[in-house]
Amino acid sequence: MVPVWCAAAQAEPQDVSGAVPGVTPVVVAPAAASGQAGQTQHGGAHNPAHSGARGRAGQRVSGPAARRPVRAKPGPVVARQTTAVDVSARRHDFAYQDAQHIPDATTRITAERLTERGVVTLRGLERVAPNLTIQSINGTASTNFYLRGVGFNDFTQNNMAPVLTYVDDVAFPYSSMTSGMMFDLAGASVTPGPVGTEHGQSDTGGEVHLHTNDPTDTWHFGATQDIASYARSRSEAYVSGPLARGLSFRLAGQTQHGGGWQTNPLNGDHLGDADLWALRGKLRWKPDAHTTILLGGHFTQDNSEVVTAVPVHRLIGTQALPDMASWQQAEWSSRPQFAKLIGRKAGIKPSEHNQFWGADLHIDHDFGPLTLSAISAFETERQGEYTDQDGTALSQADTYRTIDANTFTQELRLHSSNTQDKLQWVVGAHYQRTRMDQRFFFDYTDYRPARGYMMSTTFGLNQESLSEFGHLSYRLPHGVMIWGGLLHERDERSITGLRSQIFGGATQNFHGESTTSDQFAGQVGVSWQMLRHALVYYKMSKGFKPGGFTANNTQIQAQLDPFKPETVLTYEAGFKADPIPDRLRINGAAFYNDFHNQQILGTVLIPNYGPLSEITNAPKSESWGFEGTIEAHPFSHLHLTQNLGWQRGNFQDFPTVNRAKTNAYYAQHGVWKAINDNFGGVDNGQPKLTLNGSAEWRQPLARAYTLEFGPDWQYRGSQAITPGGTGFYRLPPYFLLGAHVSFRSASGRWEATVYARNILNRRFAESGGQATTTYFYIPGEPRFIGGRISCAY
Repeated sequence: MVPVWCAAAQAEPQDVSGAVPGVTPVVVAPAAASGQAGQTQHGGAHNPAHSGARGRAGQRVSGPAARRPVRAKPGPVVARQTTAVDVSARRHDFAYQDAQHIPDATTRITAERLTERGVVTLRGLERVAPNLTIQSINGTASTNFYLRGVGFNDFTQNNMAPVLTYVDDVAFPYSSMTSGMMFDLAGASVTPGPVGTEHGQSDTGGEVHLHTNDPTDTWHFGATQDIASYARSRSEAYVSGPLARGLSFRLAGQTQHGGGWQTNPLNGDHLGDADLWALRGKLRWKPDAHTTILLGGHFTQDNSEVVTAVPVHRLIGTQALPDMASWQQAEWSSRPQFAKLIGRKAGIKPSEHNQFWGADLHIDHDFGPLTLSAISAFETERQGEYTDQDGTALSQADTYRTIDANTFTQELRLHSSNTQDKLQWVVGAHYQRTRMDQRFFFDYTDYRPARGYMMSTTFGLNQESLSEFGHLSYRLPHGVMIWGGLLHERDERSITGLRSQIFGGATQNFHGESTTSDQFAGQVGVSWQMLRHALVYYKMSKGFKPGGFTANNTQIQAQLDPFKPETVLTYEAGFKADPIPDRLRINGAAFYNDFHNQQILGTVLIPNYGPLSEITNAPKSESWGFEGTIEAHPFSHLHLTQNLGWQRGNFQDFPTVNRAKTNAYYAQHGVWKAINDNFGGVDNGQPKLTLNGSAEWRQPLARAYTLEFGPDWQYRGSQAITPGGTGFYRLPPYFLLGAHVSFRSASGRWEATVYARNILNRRFAESGGQATTTYFYIPGEPRFIGGRISCAY
C-alpha cells in the first residue's frame, strides 16, 4: 500500500513512482537546488541531503502501476522541474500525493521514514510495509522474502527469488548482492503481486525497489553519526555538486561497527559485531537538453560477525541441548582442523567475509514523441560465510560456504513521452546472464556414529534469460482508465561440475542437469477516479518464475532433478481515498492467488543418511488476504500511521515426506523410513497478521526548532518453518515497541535524535531452520538505545 506517514507543513516529496495516465503530474524540484526553502517531511526546511535526488521522478512510464523509479528525462521534464517548484505554495501532510491517483498496491517509503525506523538493511523494510516478511538465512547476510505470503526458503541462493530486488532500476537476481547498499537513500518502494510487463523480469511475488540519491547541480554535503548499545556505531557521509557545465557527481559512503550482543556461556566470548564499509559514486552528464547519461558504481566489504542459532529441539543424538541463562546467550564452535581446511584462522566465529561491487550505466534520450532508456549493469559477489548451524559447542553441522558469482543485465525501453496523451505505452526487452560457483564445507566430526567426518559439495551454475514486454493504457471519459500488458520470458539454466567429497573417504561426481522455462505473463485492469480524492481499481495478473535446482549437500543424482516453473494467477481489487484531504487517508487492497507448481522447500529422505531439505513443487495451492494503510492527522501536531496485512493460504495438493513424522519414527526405531504424506488442506504456514505503525507528536519551538517524539510498533504472527509445522516447528508471534525523540533546526541543517528499539526487551525469533541434528531459531535483537546526530549543507 501507499505508505502512510504524515508530516506537518511539509513539501510533497518527489514521487518515485512516475506519472499516471489521465492525471497531470506534479513534479516538485528540490528546494535547495532551486534556491527555495521548502519544508521537509518533519515540518522543518528542506534538507539539502536529498536535493536533486528525485530528478528522475518526472519521467513518464506507461501503465498504471508505473512503480519503478526512472532516470530524469531531458527536455520537457527539465522544464517541469524548473517551472513547478512552488514548494511554499503547496504543502501536504501526507507524502506522495500523486501516487493516490495510481491504481496499484505499492508501498512508497520516504528516506526520512526509513531513517526514523532504523531501516539500514533489507530486513528492516518489514517494519514499514504491510504483508511483508524478510528473514535472514541462518542469521547470515542472505535473505528470504515473503510478500503476501509468497516466497520460499533457498539456502543455496542460486535460484530466482519470488520477490526481486532493484536498486536504481537495476535488477539484482540475488538479494545478497545488495548488502551494505542501504545508505544515502532517496526512498524505497514495495510492490506486491506479479510484475514484469513494464520493466525488468517477470516474478510471482513482487519486487522491492531502493532509490539512491542522484548528483545535484549545486554543492551539498552532509554526515550522520549513530551510536547505540553494545558499542554499535554507524557513520554516513556524502558530497554532491557540479564538476563542469552539464556534469555533476555524488560520492557517498558508510561504515558499521560493533553491536554484538550474543555471548558464549562456555568462555564469555561475544558475537555479532558489525565490520562493514561501503562506497557509492555517481557521475551524471547532460550533453544536451534531450540526453542524460548516468554512470554509477559501488563497493562493499563486509567482515561482520553474524547472529548464531539457538537450538530448540534435538532430532539426532542424546546430548542435552545447551541450557542458557539468558536468551542473549548462544554456543558456537570451530575446530582448528576445519578452520585449516577452509583456509581461515583458528577460532573463527560465525561471520561473513564478503565483497560486493558493481557498475551501471543509464542512458535516456528524448526523441520528442517517445523516449529511449537503456540500462546496463554488471554486479559481482565474493562471499565467504561461516555458520554454526547446530547451535552447540559440538561440530555436528558447522558450515562454511564460498560464492563466486557475477551477473550482467541489459534493458532497453521505448515509451511515450507526453503524459497528457490518452494513450500511454511502453515496450522493451531485458537480458540477464549469471555465472556462479559455490562450495559448501561441512564439519560433521561430532555427529557419530552416522558421519564423523568433514566433507564438501561443489557446483557451478550457468544461467541466461531474455524477456520481451509491452504495456498499454488508455484514458476514457469520466475518469475511467483501462490497461493491459504482456511479457514473454525464456530462461535457461544448468548446474555443472557437482562433486561431493568426504575428506578421508569417498568422492562422488554427478553429471550436470539443465532446465528451460519458456512462458508468458500478463496483466489487465480497469480503474475509476470516481471522485477527486477517491480511486478504485481491479486487475488480473499472471506471474511466472523459472525452475531451478537444489544443490546443497547432494548425496544422490536424483537430488539434482530440476524443480518446475511456478505460475500464479492473481486477482486484486483496491481503493485509494483521502476522505478528509491532509487529515485522513485510507488505502486498501484485497487479493487472491491461484498457484500452480508453487516452489517450496520440502523434504527428501536419503536412505541410511537422513532427511534433507529440497526445493520442490506443490502442484496446487492458494492464498488470499488484504492489506491496508490508515494515515491520520486528526489535529495539529499529532500524526498517526498504521499498516495492516492479513493473509491466509493452504496447499490444495502437496505430496511430500512428512519431516515431523519421519523424525519421530527414527527417534523410536533408530531407522530412517520416509513417512509420505499429502499436505492438501494444510495451512501454508505464513504469518496471518502483520502490523506496523507509529504515533508522532510534532511541536514547533520558537520558530527556529522542531521537537518530534512518539512510539512505533511491529507485530508478526506465528510462522511455520516447515510445511504443516506445529509446536517447535513454528516461530512464535511477537510484538516489538520502539520510540524516538528528535530535535532539529527549522532550516534542516542539523538534527539530533534519541531512540530505542525493542523497549520491552522482548525475546523473539527472527527466523528458524533445521540443521543435521537440531531445529534452531535465530534470535532477534534485544533492547537497543541509541543516539543519532546528522548535519547537511
